Amino acid sequence: MFRFALTRIGMAIPTLLIVAITVFVLIRMIPGDPAQLLLGDLADPAALEDLRRTMGLDRGWLEQFLLWGGNLLQGDMGRSITTGQSVLALVWERFLVSGQVVIAAVIFASLVAIPAGIIAAWRQNRATDLVLVGTATLLVSIPTFWLGLLLLLLFGVKLAWLPVVGYVPISQDATLGLLYLVMPILTLFLHEIGVLMRMARASALEVLRLDYVTHARAKGLTERAVLMHHVFKNSFGPTWTLIGLVLGNLLGGIAVVETVFTIPGLGRLLVDSIFARDYPVIQGCLLFVAVIYVLVNLVVDLLYPIFDPRVTAE
Repeated sequence: MFRFALTRIGMAIPTLLIVAITVFVLIRMIPGDPAQLLLGDLADPAALEDLRRTMGLDRGWLEQFLLWGGNLLQGDMGRSITTGQSVLALVWERFLVSGQVVIAAVIFASLVAIPAGIIAAWRQNRATDLVLVGTATLLVSIPTFWLGLLLLLLFGVKLAWLPVVGYVPISQDATLGLLYLVMPILTLFLHEIGVLMRMARASALEVLRLDYVTHARAKGLTERAVLMHHVFKNSFGPTWTLIGLVLGNLLGGIAVVETVFTIPGLGRLLVDSIFARDYPVIQGCLLFVAVIYVLVNLVVDLLYPIFDPRVTAE
């Protein structure tokens, strides 16, 4: 187990380095001069040159990368061009907002989708299976922005149960803050149910065909015991991997949902920074999302032996 963990951690380090290089190069390939953007088109050439020198833009790419990498190791991602705030503090603040929505949605979706997927596999080709698979397919097929708009129309406009526009931090007002998060979480929850249910069903179908399940039934175990102690335990591994991928994808792709519900999260920050051409913030957001994605999947890999006995045996 210890060797397995060291191997996975060792693989994550070069991945993070490649991610950092890729983000740095992509940002440098964007047309435009950040210094010119900050000072305006009518800026004095001397002031423009001084600012470029201060920002390190007058140096070669390799020197810029080494300087940027050294600052990263010290926890410094630079400062926003438009607001002057620390990029790391800004990204972390917005990440905490996105994290609340994403983590809650994935947890609730997993609690519903995994049992539903196992039940669908157990009742394969019967009415229960067809209803569950049809529901999962429908939920996956609906775009998240359209689903969010439907929820806004129903719960916000028609029924007036939930607030439509705005955001209140939970730390400021717990009750009101939760009300503002209900619809974003519900949107992602409904979409991810379909994704996770299909994977759970496919994994459970594979396990249900194995000999030890037949042997367990032959010993007289109830179907509940077979599903809980044999099917679930041995089919959860692939679904656990998908949960890690879903978490990483949502943290990077939640911008649409945050825009629909006016949630000031990480995705919204990235979109706003792209429109403002705030290169340090764009660079910081991309790097942060990539690092979180790698770390989430590293944790998934490290916990995989707990959920899949075959990995422990190997």
